Amino acid sequence: MRTIIITGASGGLAQEMVKLLPNDQLILLGRNKEKLAQLYGNHPNVEWFEIDITDDSALETLVVDLYLRYGKIDVLINNAGYGIFEDFYQISDKEIHQMFEVNTFALMNLSRRLVARMKESRKGHIINIVSMAGLIATSKSSLYSATKFAAIGFSNALRLELMPYGVYVTTVNPGPIRTGFFDQADPDGSYLKSVDRFLLEPDAVARKIVKIIGKNKRELNLPILLTLAHKFYILFPKLADKLAGGIFNYK
Repeated sequence: MRTIIITGASGGLAQEMVKLLPNDQLILLGRNKEKLAQLYGNHPNVEWFEIDITDDSALETLVVDLYLRYGKIDVLINNAGYGIFEDFYQISDKEIHQMFEVNTFALMNLSRRLVARMKESRKGHIINIVSMAGLIATSKSSLYSATKFAAIGFSNALRLELMPYGVYVTTVNPGPIRTGFFDQADPDGSYLKSVDRFLLEPDAVARKIVKIIGKNKRELNLPILLTLAHKFYILFPKLADKLAGGIFNYK
């Protein structure tokens, strides 16, 4: 039985992943114990924790406790994150720091807590759920994209560090997923409506993520249309900027 940590466990994507992992010991981390209890109280092989993942000392205490009780963590799925789509001049200093704390620093700190142990056992898999916004920047996503570009850069470097030890690092970069993420990022629903043709269903994304667990896969980019757009973005940056500022600007 694999032992798997999933952060952002209250979200729609995590809920779908849990359904697909009935034979694994799942450790689910979230901010709201009532919601976690409601979602997972009757699931076998599931243990959930209410925790502020931006509190590094709380993460350290939890990880030490988990290793004492389970002896190993096979997989870490860093799934927690949120976004706001605003003109950058309207974003506050507090919002800048908070989003980096959740989307980037928590991902890095939890990974750091597990890396030494995974290296020692010469096995393990860190899966970072990032975003296409970390590959393709668009207007009004400046802060969100910055946190995601940073997470991808971190993941790529960590992958190289851990490669000699048999520990895998995968980034998953989905486009917009039909989940509660947009309750905060897009409160009036206009962005969701404009990108409806690109929308991914959480169960389909979850299936693809679960399928790569334990496999040495560098990245998973979804959907195919945005994957092609990313390749275009790299090959023709000036033209891509023009398109991203015009016909691809849905926010």
